[in-house]
Amino acid sequence: MYQVFKVEKLLYQEPPPCYSLTDLMILMAGKMEETARALDADQAVEFLDEMLSARRVYVAGAGRSGLVSRAFAMRLMHIGFESYVIGETITPAFSQGDTLVAFSGSGETNSIFDICETAKELGGRLCLITSSPDSRIARIADCIVMLGRQEPRGEETSKYEVRQIMGQYRSVSASFAPLGTLFETAALVFADAVVSALIESRHCNLDEVRGRLSNVQ
Repeated sequence: MYQVFKVEKLLYQEPPPCYSLTDLMILMAGKMEETARALDADQAVEFLDEMLSARRVYVAGAGRSGLVSRAFAMRLMHIGFESYVIGETITPAFSQGDTLVAFSGSGETNSIFDICETAKELGGRLCLITSSPDSRIARIADCIVMLGRQEPRGEETSKYEVRQIMGQYRSVSASFAPLGTLFETAALVFADAVVSALIESRHCNLDEVRGRLSNVQ
């Protein structure tokens, strides 16, 4: 009887309270506004200048940051830039005059650092979108855009894959949006804002932009 009662009690207990999705979306939007208002205007202008002067734009990022970088490269292509994703089979050789845009919240991911170091050795420009201004990648970057700030986590390995396995995730505010969510979301919003600014700067014809959208799917 005791065991039956115990099971029934578990089956009928009240579910734990939680925030509504609307509340969480509003909270996320508020965090994005805070990040936008804290954005250094000089860094933003410098990044735009780098984009406008680049011969070709390459992007790199690991994990979700990599997905953001791909979205940025796609939008750049839509508005007439010659843009590529590092690691794709059809990506041409990087050379002097090209610009690499790296998305890395920690600025320490080994695979991304190696890419950035190689781009610099080949005579290219390096722009870093990050939340860690004192990282290894930041120290070799020509242009840095800070989005939020990484909270100190103590000693952590810089290997992205090992951090994922061990659960050593990084986030601007881990208690609210774990796994780097705030940085990645802010990076996506920033990248789209950059595209909007570039459309204005280059006086892009929206009919031409539509003509570059994929029509074989």
